[in-house]
Amino acid sequence: MGARKRNSANKAKEEKKNKSFAILRNCPTSPRKMRLVTDMIRGIDVNKALDILKFSSKEASSRVEKLLLSAIANWQAKNEGVRLEEANLIVKEVFVDGGRVLKRLSTAPQGRAYRVRKRSNHVTLFVDSNNSNTNENQAV
Repeated sequence: MGARKRNSANKAKEEKKNKSFAILRNCPTSPRKMRLVTDMIRGIDVNKALDILKFSSKEASSRVEKLLLSAIANWQAKNEGVRLEEANLIVKEVFVDGGRVLKRLSTAPQGRAYRVRKRSNHVTLFVDSNNSNTNENQAV
């Protein structure tokens, strides 16, 4: 690894230490279905997002709700002196990446077989305080 690549990797690692996030890996739902759920909560206040996920009829919403609670807990661990109610937490960033694809065979007529692709996904959810964003924007 070259020096420039190592320096940029170290810089990215340091920036990641300041962010609060949670990752759900190998979730056995197709990425397309999961994106429908994550698009509902992107950029919304955390309490409102939890309500949306709790009352959503989608099967993936329960997994995203659990992931959001994990991200909130991670934020609390990094910011011990700050109260959760005063922090004004928002879902800063959510993205869904494709995961492992299990390839199966399904029987078809006349001795043939169809391929079935059982998709999975990885969800990454970032939570941040709305107050810190406004302070950073004012300083710039």
